[in-house]
Amino acid sequence: MDLLLRPATRADAAECGRICFEAFDRIAREHGFRGDFPSVEAATELVESLLDHPGFYSVVAERDGRVVGSNFLDERSPVVGVGPVTVDPDRQNRGVGRRLMEDVVHRAADRHAPGIRLLQSSYHCRSFALYAGMGFEFRETLACLQGPPIGVGIAGRGVRTATDADLAACNDLCRRVHGVDRGGEVVDALKQGTARVVEHDGHLTGYATDLAFFAHAVGQTTDDVKALIGAAPAFAGPGILVPASDSALLLWCLLNGLQITQLMTLMSIGLFNKPAGAYLPSILY
Repeated sequence: MDLLLRPATRADAAECGRICFEAFDRIAREHGFRGDFPSVEAATELVESLLDHPGFYSVVAERDGRVVGSNFLDERSPVVGVGPVTVDPDRQNRGVGRRLMEDVVHRAADRHAPGIRLLQSSYHCRSFALYAGMGFEFRETLACLQGPPIGVGIAGRGVRTATDADLAACNDLCRRVHGVDRGGEVVDALKQGTARVVEHDGHLTGYATDLAFFAHAVGQTTDDVKALIGAAPAFAGPGILVPASDSALLLWCLLNGLQITQLMTLMSIGLFNKPAGAYLPSILY
């Protein structure tokens, strides 16, 4: 039977969570890496959170009445982020992933999003080829870093918990560095209590929604991002994503005990400005 694409519902969470875990786990193990999720339950919890969030668009693919894959689009900010896109390992290489990707790209076009971004594991050549074939351009190689908290301060920079009063300054900083803000994500982080800011000479010069795989950070300079990393009590999930082109930041992280667990690729369609500052992307972009 033909592939059917439809909006995902809460009733799809368990099956989509299972597929999400198994898809990432299998491809990672085939290349000698750990999967992005420690368990089916963790993947299902993530899927449930995305399905429950009004800022995410979701789609599932069905074949013969069975869910065989899903995809999500983060629409919380002007530039949208793709993922996770996953296909049942037993149903891969049959065009399902392409259809799921085409669906979210069309969704972004319908909403007139200025840009679309995603990250993919560099060892997964098939997904890189799929995205490149759809028009996504290579932008940056990222090092996923994990390890114990660093607990190091940066002279002249203070880190504190962010408050609602910091939202405008965070958005302004992000626009100066990236050309667009990620205000929807900052609002969520403020609600969750995970957002932090760094100040220098009385001015807000950096922020992080968290120091985690699904969080991002922006800094006026590399020292601002160092301060945020150095103050983090932990690095949630697989770790933080450091641009390989920021040699000073990457070396500092390595010298302070963090280890590279894998390399990833940032790709985009549409608006992309070369960052005018330091940053850590999230796994969504």
